Amino acid sequence: MRVSWQGLYDEIYACEKCGLCRNIHNKVPGQGDVNASLMFIGEGPGADEDLQGLAFVGAAGQLLTKMISAMGMTREKVYICNIVKCRPPQNRVPDPAEAAACLPYLRQQVALVRPRVIVLLGSTAAKTLLREDFRITRERGKWIEKKGVWFMPTYHPAALLRDESKKRDVWNDLKLVMAKLKELEAIAHGGPENA
Repeated sequence: MRVSWQGLYDEIYACEKCGLCRNIHNKVPGQGDVNASLMFIGEGPGADEDLQGLAFVGAAGQLLTKMISAMGMTREKVYICNIVKCRPPQNRVPDPAEAAACLPYLRQQVALVRPRVIVLLGSTAAKTLLREDFRITRERGKWIEKKGVWFMPTYHPAALLRDESKKRDVWNDLKLVMAKLKELEAIAHGGPENA
């Protein structure tokens, strides 16, 4: 049985599976178009996200908004969430047990949205959803297909704020995402000859 959005949010807000929920202001489930063909998954909420209860609203989130805009889209037309729904203390990387505790919620979100393409923002998202030994610097920008969904791992916007030289790589990755979405749209509307 597929869970409803309300049921999923109720589960997330009531969750106490790991210790992350103890010292937060808000759970941050994620937001956006629940029928989006494109989904972005990051690591976890930061201070701004924790205060507002919304994913990607701080400095990294503002950069993500610009990236989405450069793709010819708006935040309202994509779905944005994180591996963990509670802010880790001092914005540390969530440990594997914390990520594992939240993973069922993320899987339910993917099942409800049913995106065609998922952009994995940063190492934590890629390691959690692809492989534990995933190396973002070496393996970003390469498509991975799982159960009919295309995954594009790239740098997290926070990494671009620390090192602007990575912006070109991310833009190249996002151009691949735009091309893949166009290709999948053409196939859905009558075959690859329309691409």
